[in-house]
Amino acid sequence: MRPHLRAVATLAAAAALVTGCGSGDDWAEPHPKPTAIGTLGPEFIDPAAPPAPEATATPRPGSWAGVHPSKDYRVVLLTSGDDRPTKALVKAVKDWAEEEHVDLRTVVADAPSDLLPSITKALGMAPDLIVSAGNDLVDPLATVTPNHLSQPFLVVGAELAEPTDNVTAVDWSGASFRGEGLGMSSTYNPATFTPARCAAAIRAGAAAVLHDLTGIVIWLDDF
Repeated sequence: MRPHLRAVATLAAAAALVTGCGSGDDWAEPHPKPTAIGTLGPEFIDPAAPPAPEATATPRPGSWAGVHPSKDYRVVLLTSGDDRPTKALVKAVKDWAEEEHVDLRTVVADAPSDLLPSITKALGMAPDLIVSAGNDLVDPLATVTPNHLSQPFLVVGAELAEPTDNVTAVDWSGASFRGEGLGMSSTYNPATFTPARCAAAIRAGAAAVLHDLTGIVIWLDDF
């Protein structure tokens, strides 16, 4: 972990303790634990051999289609960047939220200095799930997420190099940005961020989180 990120993360965590309560307006009210409505298809994973932490699962396309979040699922969309892939992911998340009647709020990091504070703001809202869209957030998330293991995160269109159990990712060959100084994947292709694949990414990822299949990478190459 880079020293300057560690220092900023420590300050961000302290700030979250001070400002977290009540920062989500009505989200401060008691809220039942979310549940999955519906079940995963038999080819999402092998039930006899579920993926180990940090493993990659390649579900059959559509095997997540029968899963929906329970009423008033609270989600924060955390995003940074105005490139076409990020915009496609953001639109997919917003469309999914509208179709599933998810209570969605958005936190945007407009500049590099906003990245860690934006994560702190999202954490302070205490959502059921934080969804991240944008490669610039990968390294800051790698710094912060191990300190907030009770908060589920879903990274769409990228992944963390060493995710903890609370971080799930949905990725594919044309995406696969991992941060940590590894640079962009040689297979990166913005054209692979199609509306259909981005829609599948949020639906498959949310379905996995709702079924407690977390800390893994869901791979969508065969799509």
